[in-house]
Amino acid sequence: MIVSSRRLPRLVAAFSMIALGIGACSGRGDKGITNPGNSKPCGSGGTLQLGVLQAATISCSAGTDITLQGGGASYLIVPQYATGNAVNRPTSYTIGVASGASASIASAYGPSLDVGPAIASTPQRPHATRLARQRQLDGMLLEQARRNLASGAWHRLSPATAIARTMVPPVGTVSRFHVLSSESPVQFTAVGARLEYVGTNVLIYVDTLSPANGFTSDQLQAFGQLFDQTLYPLDINTFGTPSDIDQNGHLIMLLSPVVNALTPASTCQTQGFVGGFFDGIDLASTDTSSNRGEIFYGLVPDPDSTASCAHTVSDLLAETPATFLHELQHLINFSQHVVVRGGSQEKGWLDEGLSIVAEELGSLYYENKFPPPSGRTSPAQLFPDSSQGFINGLLFSSYSYLLKTDTATVTLHSDADGGIAWRGGDWLLMRWLGDVKGTGIYKTLVQTTLTGTANIASAANEPFEGLFGDFSLALYTDSLPGIPKSSIPARNKFAIRNLRRMYQRLFDTSQGSSDVPRAFPILVTSLSGTINASMVPGTMSFYRLDTTSGQNTVTVQFQSTTAGTPVAAVLSPQVSIFRLP
Repeated sequence: MIVSSRRLPRLVAAFSMIALGIGACSGRGDKGITNPGNSKPCGSGGTLQLGVLQAATISCSAGTDITLQGGGASYLIVPQYATGNAVNRPTSYTIGVASGASASIASAYGPSLDVGPAIASTPQRPHATRLARQRQLDGMLLEQARRNLASGAWHRLSPATAIARTMVPPVGTVSRFHVLSSESPVQFTAVGARLEYVGTNVLIYVDTLSPANGFTSDQLQAFGQLFDQTLYPLDINTFGTPSDIDQNGHLIMLLSPVVNALTPASTCQTQGFVGGFFDGIDLASTDTSSNRGEIFYGLVPDPDSTASCAHTVSDLLAETPATFLHELQHLINFSQHVVVRGGSQEKGWLDEGLSIVAEELGSLYYENKFPPPSGRTSPAQLFPDSSQGFINGLLFSSYSYLLKTDTATVTLHSDADGGIAWRGGDWLLMRWLGDVKGTGIYKTLVQTTLTGTANIASAANEPFEGLFGDFSLALYTDSLPGIPKSSIPARNKFAIRNLRRMYQRLFDTSQGSSDVPRAFPILVTSLSGTINASMVPGTMSFYRLDTTSGQNTVTVQFQSTTAGTPVAAVLSPQVSIFRLP
C-alpha cells in the first residue's frame, strides 16, 4: 500500500459534463455497469480502506472489481497500462461504478486534447519547433546505431582498434577527422581541425576552415572552461564516465562548419537547427568514417551566415550547453551499455529521458548558484536567467505530455520517433524516479546491460508496475491546492519541482497560446456511471469518484469492453487510487 495525498478540485471539467449530457440526450443512458456473475475482484479482493492522503495500486490482470470504502470519501482513480512490452496502439476499456449510481455511457479520453474545449488557434510557439531539426538528426543517428548493432555490422571497439591518441598533442596541432555531412544518404566529410583548448576533461578542436569573425582567443578559453570545468562534471557525476577507447583521457569537442551546414538556412526559423550530436559510429565501427574515439560534434560561430543560419559566439554560449549535456549522456550511455559491457543499446525512450535529465542538470546548477530573487531579470521568474536555456524546453514538453497522458506512451517510443510530448513524459518519469530513489539511480541505469522497464525495476529494486502506479498519481497529487506539500507522502510527489507552480508560470507567460490552454494541464473526469475509453500501453487516465454518506462501499469496475472480462494481462492493467481530503 502506498501513501499519498492532496485535495482535488470538486468541479467537473466542463467538456466532460457536456459529453455526458450528449450521451443522455441520445438515449444511451443506463443504470451503471451490470455486475455479471463471472466478474472477479482485482488484486486480493475485499474492501480497500485508505486513510486520507493514502494510496494503493491494484493489479487488474485477472479481475475487474475494486471495492472502496464509502461514507462520503473521495478518490482519485487512475487506471493504467503499466507495460513497456506491447504494441503501441490504443486498447479500449470500460470503467465505472458497478452499482448505486446512474449515468450515460459517453466516450471520454481523460486529459487528451481530442475532447478538450475549443481554443482559438494561435501560431505555434518558437520553443515547440526550435529543436525539431536537432531531434530529427539525434533520433536518426541513435536508430542507425541500433540497426547496425543488431545486424552485426557494428560491434564494440577496443583500444586496439581505436586511433591512438594516448598522448594529448600540443595546442595548435592539426588533426584529421571525419564529420557527418549528410543523413540521406549518409555521407562524411574529411576535415582538418586545430587543437585550441586543452582542459582537464575536454579537448576542443576547431575546423581550420571555420568562417571568419568567430571566437577570439579569450572567448574560446572561456568557452572551453565552461564545458571542461562545469558542464562535463555535471554529467559525469550523475551518469558515470564514458569509455576511453582512444586512451587520451579526454572527451573531444570538434567544432566544424560541416555541422552548421547540416541545417538548411531556409529551415532554421521553422524547424530549428542541429546544435550538436554524438555519433555511435565512433565507438562501434572500424569503418574509415569512424573517428574511433569519444567525440561531441558542435557548431562554430558563423555570424555572417556563411555555412547556414547565423550563430554568434553569444548564441553558442546560450544554445550549445544544453545540447552538450544531452548528447554527452547519450555517449556515456552507449559506451557503458555497448563498449564497456558488450550489451545492447538502451531503449530509445529511456535513453532520451536520461538525456533530458542531463539537460536539467544545467538548470539545477544555476538555480543553486542564483537562489531567488538573484540572477533574474524579473522578480516573478521561477528560474534565473542563466537556467532558461536548460529548463524552458522541458517545461513545455512536459506540459504537452500532461495534456495527453492516455495517448503519449512513456515506455514504447524509439529513437526515431518525433514529437515532444513523450519526451516530456520520460523526463517527468526520470525526475520522479531520481527524487524517490535518489539520484544515484541514474548511474545504476546507465552502467548495466539491462534495458527498458527491466532496467528500471532492477535499479529501483522493485517491480516497474508499482513504480508506474505511484508516478501516475504523483503527476496530479504533487502539489494539490490547499494542502501543504509536506503532507503528501514522498511516493506521490516530486521532491525538487512543484508542478502546479511551474505550469501556472508557463501559462501566465504564454500569452494565450493554444499550446498552453490552462494553468494545469491534466483534466479529471467525474466517475459517476459508465465510461468507455481507451489508452495505449505505458499511459494512464485520471478520474474522480465521490461517494455519499449513505454508501458503505462502492465498487469500481475496470474491464475490457466485454462485461466481466479483464483487460488483457499483457498490458499490465492496474488502477492506482488516492484518497482525497
